[in-house]
Amino acid sequence: MAIVLATVNMKGGVGKTTLTVNLAASLAKYHRQRVLVVDLDTQVNATLSLITPQDFAHFRKNRLTLSTLISQTLYGELETNIWELIQRDVCTLRGLDLLPGDIELYDDFLIAEVLHYRAMQARGIDFERVWQRFESDFLRNILRPVLPEYDWVILDCAPSYNFLTRTGIMASDFYVIPCRPEPLSIVGTQLLERRINQLRQAQIEQPISAKLLGVVFLGYGTNLFNGYQGQVTRRVTDDFPPEQLFKTRIPQDVNLARAVDGFVPAILSYPNSPGPRAIAKFAEELLQKVSQL
Repeated sequence: MAIVLATVNMKGGVGKTTLTVNLAASLAKYHRQRVLVVDLDTQVNATLSLITPQDFAHFRKNRLTLSTLISQTLYGELETNIWELIQRDVCTLRGLDLLPGDIELYDDFLIAEVLHYRAMQARGIDFERVWQRFESDFLRNILRPVLPEYDWVILDCAPSYNFLTRTGIMASDFYVIPCRPEPLSIVGTQLLERRINQLRQAQIEQPISAKLLGVVFLGYGTNLFNGYQGQVTRRVTDDFPPEQLFKTRIPQDVNLARAVDGFVPAILSYPNSPGPRAIAKFAEELLQKVSQL
């Protein structure tokens, strides 16, 4: 049964998607793990890091994206087999699969409308409880058929506390918080933990089992900036115990961004560059952490 891992931060631009796709590629390439990347962000950055825009346009035209499953699940008419949407061995890497995202994944108003109707039909159950039940099971139900076939399912969450981010966290066994040594990134990290704690308190009927596997720092620069970056980083290290901080830190590396132009993770296109090497080391540390839990 797959381990479901969410990568999430309230702040965008922290390297969340870069970490997601390169971690997935590293697990598949170096550890022979079967990995499914699920793109929950309407910016579809994870999708476009693994397939070409032409392929993505084809999948959208033929309704072969996560949006189809979300729509059908919302109305209780799940007719499409999830395996019809999963792209196998993307980037010609055996064991690396993708469930493509979409720029239009769901509509908040439609969800509220459907759940309000369900609350009206279920006498004695208020809207809040209907919403909580729906949100806690939504993504878990979509993914359930494929979990036995993978070692890892990695969810690339949106940089916001929206419906898909919340249901993604609730479907996960663990979550990782990517963080840059910058003040606003630190705020996003701290805000996320507060939000998740609030979510734990609200979900009474089905407690959230997701555990924080750790905070990982990305984007470390040259020695010129390390003094300031160290000061900013300490704001996070003071908030989290040592076991929730990854020792591996990912340096600035232009090849991590350059690889996106080729729609292939840097782990595959620039494996000897400092950034990919660090992410490969991070993958090893992550596997060790999970094995000890």
